[in-house]
Amino acid sequence: MTPARSHLPPRIERVNPIAFTMAFAVAAFLIWSLTTAGPSLDQLARGLPNIGNMLSRMFPPDLERIDRILWSLFQTFQMAIAGCAIGLILSVPLGILAAEGLSPHPAVRTAARSLIAVFRTVPDLVWALIFVIAVGLGSPAGVLAIAIDVMGFAARFFAEAMEETDKGPREALSAIGANRLGMIMSAVLPAASPSMIATSLYCLEKATRASVVLGLVGAGGIGVELKVAFDLFAYQTAATIILVILMLVIAVEQTGGWLRRKII
Repeated sequence: MTPARSHLPPRIERVNPIAFTMAFAVAAFLIWSLTTAGPSLDQLARGLPNIGNMLSRMFPPDLERIDRILWSLFQTFQMAIAGCAIGLILSVPLGILAAEGLSPHPAVRTAARSLIAVFRTVPDLVWALIFVIAVGLGSPAGVLAIAIDVMGFAARFFAEAMEETDKGPREALSAIGANRLGMIMSAVLPAASPSMIATSLYCLEKATRASVVLGLVGAGGIGVELKVAFDLFAYQTAATIILVILMLVIAVEQTGGWLRRKII
């Protein structure tokens, strides 16, 4: 006869006091954040009609300044292309210096990784504000901000892609006397190129979206036009700007996806 104790459900394990305290603190902070920083139901009830009113005033879009808007959009795309290109070019040597097994010295690798972390941690809007102060209003500040932002993203992934390459070809080249640069150019970069190309295309899409926002802080491009339109309550013009921005972002994303499928 089977004892009755064998049919009892397993006992719940005792909760670790430290884990319970941490979970309670996280839950308390989440609830506190939602109640203090999040919108209240009253604010949502008052805000939704305002959004509806603004959207109704946006249509039909005003095409009177479409030539000026398209020129600003073209400048925005130029800013994204230039900043992305500068950032990607500089990301290659920075990624090499940050890659384990390729960096000439551990101290150099640590310094390169720290620099990448700084580039990645500071938001692109903050970089734009810094460069607006440094070089003045306009697209040069936007190009520099995008370049730094791209370096913070691409250099990290370039380093990881190079670290994950097969070490066999590297060791074979090293055995026949190839120097570090020859080993990187002949074995590492060709093997890491598919991942690096995918990262570069994503950076271009990211830079295109960022270039629109950077104009809001004076870094040039169509963001300036959008800010002016909202400041003047010209919602129909703002709708036109938003629509052309949307078309640009979709075009870049579709082209990037097509190139990714063709190249990789």
